[in-house]
Amino acid sequence: MSETGEPSLPGPAATASARARWVRQIRLVGLVVVLAVLAAAVVPIVLGFGPPTRDELMERAGLKGKPQLLVGVKDDQPGVSQRLPNDVWKGFDVDIAYLIAGYLGFNRSQVRFLPIESEDRARRQAQDRDGFVTVDLVIASYSVTKKREEEEGAVFSAPYLQTEQSVVTLRSDKGPVSSLEDLTDRTVCTLTTSTAIPRLRQAGARPIGRNKISECIQEMYDGKVNAVTSDAAILAGFVTGDQPGDDGQRFPVTLRNVKPLRHWDIGESAAEMWGVNTGPNDALRDLVDLALYASATDPRNSAWEEAYTGNFRWQQRYNLPQSVAVQQQPDPRKVEVRQWPWERIALPAPAQPGSPAVPARLAGPAGWRGRGRRSSGC
Repeated sequence: MSETGEPSLPGPAATASARARWVRQIRLVGLVVVLAVLAAAVVPIVLGFGPPTRDELMERAGLKGKPQLLVGVKDDQPGVSQRLPNDVWKGFDVDIAYLIAGYLGFNRSQVRFLPIESEDRARRQAQDRDGFVTVDLVIASYSVTKKREEEEGAVFSAPYLQTEQSVVTLRSDKGPVSSLEDLTDRTVCTLTTSTAIPRLRQAGARPIGRNKISECIQEMYDGKVNAVTSDAAILAGFVTGDQPGDDGQRFPVTLRNVKPLRHWDIGESAAEMWGVNTGPNDALRDLVDLALYASATDPRNSAWEEAYTGNFRWQQRYNLPQSVAVQQQPDPRKVEVRQWPWERIALPAPAQPGSPAVPARLAGPAGWRGRGRRSSGC
């Protein structure tokens, strides 16, 4: 109390001391919070809780130290996968194989392509010089269907392409072909494994099956069948023939007695979603899905777009009114992987915990219609 009876005010020193104590308390609380966050992030990693690391997935998939990645692909589908006379492989599926292989740590020289027939895709049995070998991946215009998963044992990745079933005829054919019913009393060729065969019978057509779609096209050139049906992305390359692309590229014509073809939009099938058969190894499927996730979500990764442009986009004008394929990668499956906290900032993050949601997909090309119909399963 002062002499006048009024309480004395704290001096400058007391005020500064109180402020310093308050600042120390705030810092202490902040430090505790930071330590708690670090503990929550680091302890599960150190103790091995939570999802596996990418390195652990590589180990479980049997890819650590593997000298080659064996990939089963079609060898007769221009624009999808074609083996050229000099043993060079080209096509969209080939580019997708390189996309996935690069993510798995394999360079192009370490990817070995082997031809695979449609009926061998579920078993992953491809043809080698001395017989059949089991490949690591099947990337062979393989539509995802429940039958193939539940009855044939195929294990699919997330889809990497969306297309639909269509029909081709000789351009001299009067047409039109706007549905399978327009093929009544006509002989139609398709792949032996295609579920379109019973539907063709229901429509009154006479279906025949072949192991290769190129065999069907050849029989149409030779006048033995009236039409061929399969996925639009498969048939488009034959319709395009040796027409030049935007960069002057052409598909080598290896069939005989080639004639101009016409591509018909039959408006009947559901979306055909192509997937990679990885076999029963869940770790390998997760790694493939991580590669596709990175391709779809990393703005610096344009491998899928380049594959589409180089193989499908330039063909579209030769295949109207049929859409060759949707010009947007299908939505990927997000796979959780365990990472150190600093890796989330320093490294491109394919599906790490807490990563941003997959961006909205862009609209497909004009003329694409998501019809929700049955799959032909080519």
